[in-house]
Amino acid sequence: MIRALLLATSLLVAAPAVAQDLSTEAAALKSHVAFLASDAMKGRATGSSELAIAEQYVAAQMLAAGLKPGGPNGSWLQPVPLVSYKSADHGSLTLKRGDTVTKLEWGKDYFPRGNPHIAKVALNAPVVFAGYGVVDKSVGYDDYKGLDVKGKIVAVLRDAPKAITNGDARAHLSQPDEQARVAAERGAIGVILIEGNTRHAQFPFAATARFWDRPGMTWSDGAAAGPLAPPFMYLGFDGAAKLFAGSKIKWDAVLAADKAGTKLPRGPIGVTAEGVANTDISKVSANNVVGMLEGGDLKNEYVVISSHLDHVGVGKADATGDTIYNGAMDNAAGTAAMLEVAKRFTSEGKKPRRSLLFVAVTAEEVGLVGSEYFAAHPTVPKGSIVADVNLDMPILTYPFEDLVAIGADHSSVGEIVAQAAASEGVKVVPDPMPEENFFVRSDHYSFVKAGIPSVSLDLGPGGPGAAATKEFLDKHYHQPSDEIGLIDWTQGLRFVKLNFAIASALANADQRPTWNKGDFFGLTFKGPMAK
Repeated sequence: MIRALLLATSLLVAAPAVAQDLSTEAAALKSHVAFLASDAMKGRATGSSELAIAEQYVAAQMLAAGLKPGGPNGSWLQPVPLVSYKSADHGSLTLKRGDTVTKLEWGKDYFPRGNPHIAKVALNAPVVFAGYGVVDKSVGYDDYKGLDVKGKIVAVLRDAPKAITNGDARAHLSQPDEQARVAAERGAIGVILIEGNTRHAQFPFAATARFWDRPGMTWSDGAAAGPLAPPFMYLGFDGAAKLFAGSKIKWDAVLAADKAGTKLPRGPIGVTAEGVANTDISKVSANNVVGMLEGGDLKNEYVVISSHLDHVGVGKADATGDTIYNGAMDNAAGTAAMLEVAKRFTSEGKKPRRSLLFVAVTAEEVGLVGSEYFAAHPTVPKGSIVADVNLDMPILTYPFEDLVAIGADHSSVGEIVAQAAASEGVKVVPDPMPEENFFVRSDHYSFVKAGIPSVSLDLGPGGPGAAATKEFLDKHYHQPSDEIGLIDWTQGLRFVKLNFAIASALANADQRPTWNKGDFFGLTFKGPMAK
């Protein structure tokens, strides 16, 4: 504790001086980023002592803003039972077709995948190719129709069919955990994921080599992991060609159908796979930070404003020798904006109708883990959270003209956001990069999976926006150069004001937000009014 206090004091002393020409509000915003993205914080990696200090800083700022503790037992912190895992070794994968035995080559044909719940996955069973491994009842699509996969290993492309035209739904259905869940429900004992055309073009198998043993994280409350057939292997094109060799289903035909968007051939491929994937598993300590502003006549309903506090820590040096990935924009800026939105509510002196929860979530960079835990274990009664607005990596380098509300098409939150943004002279526009699947890559997705209407806010492509976004993503995203000097504080204040308007609109609306009737996510996760 003494060390933490001394470090915090030194950070305050060493923080970059705030320019004298900044307004008081801009200086407050900048001071948060100066602290959280300083070199002394070493990139706020999940589980690090520096992230623990950042948690205490945010809790202190919530207190100073006039919030009350929103965590369990009257605390600011919600402990998240994190599990860190990574592949322990190269594992093995052997194919047997009749008397022919083929041993696949690690790094050329396959990589093993770590499992956070099982230290050793050892499977030996016939393989059935189930296309994309997707079932979407809303459009009558079923890759498992007519297939018997009970006790078998299922092989699937790491993608979703083009027949599902809803891009957000496709992104969700192509997640390995979702493919594994569907396979397990049909009796499969394991899943082999295969690189398809889309992933080969965007992130080819060879490029994954440097990430094969990168740690991942999840949370565990001591319960079973659920009905998952572990996705224990990942095959590239070369490995897939060997898997299908001699089968009635030809790998070239699979690729051709995938490219054309036509139905993939499916069925048993006449080969037995024997594979072993070993995982190193350890526990990690980190917390979500939760502050609450009690509402008025609708105080038992809650609007969540979320942002992630963690970043990626210390890593490979850039051309200047810098190894600290400060994460000023990603996501010190989003967390700072959240704190200043909270301050605006308390300084206004008028209670919103609904209560507000301000949640700085942990472990976003390792898989949206903190938000998923909070959504599954909210610190308020289940069913009382009516919406989430997530602030993640606002690119505050240019005079923004418009706003992208990812997830807006699925619920009435989208209309409320658009109206509130219009009152601030900002237009809501469609996601200009749907191919990046941001819908499943930010913390609002965790709330969506809990049946809560949610959006994540990005600044838009209008005016200089597209070029500025490209420059940040190309040169600074997850790089040591994501530092405080990039930020235009005038735009930062505009972003705070915009989010205050959006949060106010949600908190004061007569009706709680609802899913659009028949929406895929509303129906899938049993959200209000979806049927």
